[in-house]
Amino acid sequence: MVSLLAMAATALTGCASGKASDDTAGQATATAGSGTTSGAKSTGKNSVYVIGGKPDDPFWSAIKRGGEDAAKLVKAGGGKVTFLGPQNYDNLGPDAAKLTLTAISQNPSAILVPDWVPENQDAAIKQAIAKGIQVFIYNSGGADAAERVGAMKYIGSDDYEAGKAGGIKFAEVGAKNILCVNTVPGSANQEARCKGVKDGATAKGSSSKQLPLPSSNFGNPSAVTQAIKGALLKDTSIDAVVTIGVGDADSAAAAIKQAGADSKVELGTFDLSQSQLDRIKAGSQLFAIDQQPYLQGFYAVSIANQYLSYGVLPPQNPLLTGPLLVTKDNVGAAIAGTRAGVR
Repeated sequence: MVSLLAMAATALTGCASGKASDDTAGQATATAGSGTTSGAKSTGKNSVYVIGGKPDDPFWSAIKRGGEDAAKLVKAGGGKVTFLGPQNYDNLGPDAAKLTLTAISQNPSAILVPDWVPENQDAAIKQAIAKGIQVFIYNSGGADAAERVGAMKYIGSDDYEAGKAGGIKFAEVGAKNILCVNTVPGSANQEARCKGVKDGATAKGSSSKQLPLPSSNFGNPSAVTQAIKGALLKDTSIDAVVTIGVGDADSAAAAIKQAGADSKVELGTFDLSQSQLDRIKAGSQLFAIDQQPYLQGFYAVSIANQYLSYGVLPPQNPLLTGPLLVTKDNVGAAIAGTRAGVR
């Protein structure tokens, strides 16, 4: 088991076409049983809506896997869990708000939603709460977001502290000029990650800057590779690159190689995949920061269901699922979980 970062002891996007109907573009539904959507108050059968990311995003597939496992308990009570997902990440805040309105229109017992872009999403989240729907913020936003909108709790990682840990780790191995590649600029959790990297590096005498790329580049390996390669060739003082997700990390690895910088540029990323773990094991990647997305999905669904059914609620807020730093020293313990689809 990888060790919990001491500093964390004390998180993408989303929406479909915005149509408030059951045929929302990009929507994926996992039914955990029969029952109405009128809420626990009138039927005792819980209807939980989970707003998440693209179905082909490996990070979100791990969250959904956790949510689906927890949904088995909802099914046992005669309820259901519905997952709403986007087609792309091009219009982050407004689309996420539309997905929330879609969920509200189904009169669920609870809505689980990341607060990616507060200025676009908070009004819709508050509308759900005003209708008596229980709302849990997960993955992005933190306890501050939950308090600001009046949600029950935040479940997820602390993105700023995760980034800070990465910045410190880079500095500890001698990196002086770190590039944080952000393919979802404006997203609260991604901005917090890059800010954390910068602050962690600065605290140890190093520096960091951000490379913001158009969100349309997310999921476009060729575009991301070329952008990172160009940055490395333009500024040869860059000696470390960190990416906000696993797909971008694969692109960064290719960019470092194409730029002929393998021997001098360290690589790190947020989140896990088999390719990240393979590179860490081989010594060609320094670290991956795991926020344990499976736990985010599992805890969010199960805690909402327990609260709706029995009125029980863990007192911790935030309820942290990470960060956990995976390095060559502990990578072996993380590989089996990734192969099982839960990390």
